Amino acid sequence: MKKTIIHNAVIINEGKRFRGGVVIEGEFISKIFEGELPETIDQSANLIDAEERYLIPGAIDDQVHFREPGLTHKGDIATESMAALAGGVTSYMEMPNTNPQTTTQIELEKKYARAAEVSAVNYSFYMGATNSNLDEVLKTDPSKVCGIKVFMGSSTGNMLVDDKATLAEIFKNAPTLVATHCEDEAIIKKNIEIYRQKYGEIVPISRHPKIRSAEACYKSSSQAVELASKYDTRLHVLHISSAKEMALFKAGPVSEKKITAEVCVHHLWFDERDYIDYGTRIKWNPAIKSVEDKEALWEALLADKIDVIATDHAPHTLDEKSHPYFKAPSGGPLVQHSVTAMFEFVHQEKITAERVVDKMCHAPADLFRIDRRGYIREGYYADLVLVNPEKSWVVCPENIIYKCGWSPFEGTTFHSQVSKTFINGQLAYDRGHIEKDIRGKRLEFCY
Repeated sequence: MKKTIIHNAVIINEGKRFRGGVVIEGEFISKIFEGELPETIDQSANLIDAEERYLIPGAIDDQVHFREPGLTHKGDIATESMAALAGGVTSYMEMPNTNPQTTTQIELEKKYARAAEVSAVNYSFYMGATNSNLDEVLKTDPSKVCGIKVFMGSSTGNMLVDDKATLAEIFKNAPTLVATHCEDEAIIKKNIEIYRQKYGEIVPISRHPKIRSAEACYKSSSQAVELASKYDTRLHVLHISSAKEMALFKAGPVSEKKITAEVCVHHLWFDERDYIDYGTRIKWNPAIKSVEDKEALWEALLADKIDVIATDHAPHTLDEKSHPYFKAPSGGPLVQHSVTAMFEFVHQEKITAERVVDKMCHAPADLFRIDRRGYIREGYYADLVLVNPEKSWVVCPENIIYKCGWSPFEGTTFHSQVSKTFINGQLAYDRGHIEKDIRGKRLEFCY
């Protein structure tokens, strides 16, 4: 196979940046070099001049909902993985609340088979836990599956795991990482009744963070941390949203932790003031909360209490999102815009590009023990992204790839843009063009 050489790049990797390039042979990075293109390198190779754009590892999104099977009017593995590709996300981990739910090993493997047919980027799928499928959960192969998903809140209907004995058995015996959605059901139900009595069925969207409150998040998250501490479980708490929860997590390198936390782009970008302009389009579970909560998340992220940045990409149609509060579903599409949104914060000097790469590429690879991904290293898979750090563009319907056709960032001007994405050594996305025949691979994990 012909070599590909990316040169004249600004490589951002492992906390450093330098001008240089990489040599790709087959699926892997065979050489990394600093400075100019070496004379000894094969001149017959396919040369790509990066034009001093940033070369970063592909982002790894540890929380997406691609809606297949059963909910494909909102999105599917093919469409949403192409959106990920265009956004510089080269690997994803997808959630089990589909129809049917991914709560048996048979349904889990069906998803992997479907992704092998249609996914534009690399993939893994969580095994979903319920109150009654412990035997199936414990069959999960940690070398082939990213983790076990436990909904400790009612966000997704009957996947709520609220039986204390079942929770204890999952945390005690889980063969792999346990990822949790943490909101306390009893507190949420109580808050719903308070606001229903006040407003009837037309509850203002601004009350969402009061209904799915910081207290509901903290009570559930603290329960998960308590269980993980008791049973020495590898616990990853998803989409942390409140300042109060920060007391549950310790600062330090992700490689030295058994209890880790994730923050999502929307909780770093929006706050409760934005409900006025965006309404139910920014209705998520857990809810977007106060300015103080958002700033506490930023502080914790930069202090390494929060380990990973993800999206919780969860598309719904605009028609569905236009319903009144109780009928409008929670979630929104984000995976196409997560990398550029975080680079917007780089432009604002809120975070460095090196830290963005750490939180979106290196840390997920380390936390999930992904085999040879998440870094620009010789011998690693060539999942690479070229980012133009000085390219302004506006999010609009014409450049949105999500099947649902909209984005909460619509109308936003970003000042960086993903220009090329490589999947396992192949140039799969190039300035708006997607190579639709290229497929990602199943992620493997080092146990």
